[in-house]
Amino acid sequence: MHAHPDDALIVLDIGKTNVKLALVNAAGKLLAERRRPNAILQGGPYPHHDTEGIWDWMLATCRDFAGMARVTAIVPVTHGATAALVDDDGLVLPALDYEAALPGLDYAALRPAYAQTYSPLLPAGLNLGRQLAWLQQQYPERFARARHILMYPQYWAWRLCGVAVGEATSLGCHTDMWDPVRQDYSSLVARMGWQAQLPPLAPAWDALGALRPEVAQATGLAPDCEVLCGIHDSNASLLRHLGHDSAPRTVLSTGTWLIAAAFGADLSGLREDADMLANTNALGQPVACMRFMGGREFGALAGDQPATCSFEQLERLIARGTMALPCFADGGGPFAGQAGRIEGPPPSDVGERFALATLYCVLMTDYCLDALGARGPITVEGSFTANPWFGPLLASLRSHQAVAYSDDASGTTCGGWLLRYRDATPANQHHPKPPRTITGLSAYRTTWRTALATPTPHLSHAQ
Repeated sequence: MHAHPDDALIVLDIGKTNVKLALVNAAGKLLAERRRPNAILQGGPYPHHDTEGIWDWMLATCRDFAGMARVTAIVPVTHGATAALVDDDGLVLPALDYEAALPGLDYAALRPAYAQTYSPLLPAGLNLGRQLAWLQQQYPERFARARHILMYPQYWAWRLCGVAVGEATSLGCHTDMWDPVRQDYSSLVARMGWQAQLPPLAPAWDALGALRPEVAQATGLAPDCEVLCGIHDSNASLLRHLGHDSAPRTVLSTGTWLIAAAFGADLSGLREDADMLANTNALGQPVACMRFMGGREFGALAGDQPATCSFEQLERLIARGTMALPCFADGGGPFAGQAGRIEGPPPSDVGERFALATLYCVLMTDYCLDALGARGPITVEGSFTANPWFGPLLASLRSHQAVAYSDDASGTTCGGWLLRYRDATPANQHHPKPPRTITGLSAYRTTWRTALATPTPHLSHAQ
């Protein structure tokens, strides 16, 4: 769309760890950004999202932004595996945290076959279908009272403008509710009787309507400020990679999760037991993906102290044979349920811990890319672009794939902007990361992969 140079939009970016509001002008320049932690509330019936805390903070922050630019639209972008059950007055039940245990439900008997959904069976509430089935079983009256089952981005759109819609990127994110080949609901939806509560589908870029009058008043934004349908955050990061051509390419969306999306990879190679899946992109196309909790595991290995490491520390760990074997987070990935362990002499300081975490995430990413049959150039989006070694080491292991960093550390913000300005071309912000060779790295990978086959204790998952 054509825009006045003074126009801007607000991207509401709700990640699992942080909530961010970004003010971006029509040219794609970031004018302002605010963030807050995304805390899970443990009180009440079950662990749930602090929707009221986010709402109040968002209104206040939008009021700040309203004085900086002419805001013409708000775009919600959120993490997946989350839904909101609402009636005309608001939530009928708190928005369940996908990491909560959901006991007492025989979900395996309800869910469709993997061949229909390409959605693997995941722990806790990472399959949204399990959350909804559990809520329906535990709170039948309140569940029945819900007029709409809203995916999380569309919940925020509905709160802002009052229009209820569904959207394929959130529905297609390992929910068990979506058939990515047919691009329609799976058999689970009819089996559970949810059809009437799922609103009509809309594209992520649709302008649903103007702000509710009380929201315009509370924020100081113009009454005609539009609210866009919104999108799942990893798919927001993929937007800039869609539609240029059909050549194979690979995008690594990094944050709490590291998600490898392999455009052009064959879905027939996906395996449920390795947490491989087909997500749906904003154009309604299935994309072969594999992921692990890269950011969470990096933090578990590196520790909380901000640090980096030297090339010599990486060399030292490889020479000593110190390696981390999966996994260090309790939430999905190809080795979910295995207890992580460190082999060889343990790291001796924060720099070596950072080096070990980097090597671990590089090896895990390389493993996922091989499993996917990923081809074409690799672009790294998100928080791992702050790591100077991740890209060069990955490039050294994958000489057949060029690696680049996007200097938009938040591909989600750019994706939200592109939903409004679909014909625009984001600035070319890709920085090639030439391979950095470390003596012994290839042999280290071989040893690591051999060790993967060694049985490790399994953690119990609450199903």
